[in-house]
Amino acid sequence: MNEDFIDKLLQEHKSKTGCPSPSEVAGMFKGLLGLLFCDYTKDNIYTKAQVVVALQRNKMALIDLLLKLDIEDRTGVNQIADGFFDRLPVVHKLLHLDIAAIYDGDPAASSKKEVVRSYPGFYAMAAYRIAHELHLMGVRDIPRIITEYAHSKTGIDIHPGAIIGQSFCIDHGTGIVIGETAAIGNNVKIYQGVTLGALSVRKKDANNKRHPTIKNNCVIYSGATILGGETVIGKDSIIGGNVWLTRSVPEGSKIYYQAKMNMDSNGETDTYVFKGFAK
Repeated sequence: MNEDFIDKLLQEHKSKTGCPSPSEVAGMFKGLLGLLFCDYTKDNIYTKAQVVVALQRNKMALIDLLLKLDIEDRTGVNQIADGFFDRLPVVHKLLHLDIAAIYDGDPAASSKKEVVRSYPGFYAMAAYRIAHELHLMGVRDIPRIITEYAHSKTGIDIHPGAIIGQSFCIDHGTGIVIGETAAIGNNVKIYQGVTLGALSVRKKDANNKRHPTIKNNCVIYSGATILGGETVIGKDSIIGGNVWLTRSVPEGSKIYYQAKMNMDSNGETDTYVFKGFAK
């Protein structure tokens, strides 16, 4: 074996600092999800004392991860953990609103338990809600690992920096992308393959709003792509499947494409023309 290569690998491992491993972060997330939703744990909890112990155990797991970050003020680690666990009741409430929105929005859902146990949209939102709280507290690597872990499980890619209101419904979900600076209001429903992305991927725009804003009560159907930080979808709007939008639309809009076949002189299909329609 090449000695230089061995030395290089050794130095990289010896200088490892700044972040826990993805498997460690995934383990913390799964433990916390199991505490919040009993369907995700094998542990049996029967008393308030056991709940307190489980909360403390999960807090220590978070602290262990935070201590592996490059945080200069080590006392800040406990403050972050305390603040995060103080917010857990809010996270729990928001997730139950998401569950209700998914259940109400999908005729195929037979119960809210089914949503919790089997719907990728719920799993992705659980990861997002937890990661978003840590993101707001200035933690970066751990939230990204949490949402990317959920991405690998569900095919739903939600950046922890995105802002998502209450009662968010993801139906099916595969291929959904929600960018870092996207802002989504309350009672929004989106289907598989939807992209809320950026018009530009230039590094110099990293600190700018690059992703769209979706106001309350909107529905975005499968395959729709909405791009740009200045793009605003007005409340109560419906965006049809496979629509490509890079500009704002007013509230109450209905945006969709309709295909029309053009025939050549022999009666054969020549081209398909797609026309966009709005309210």
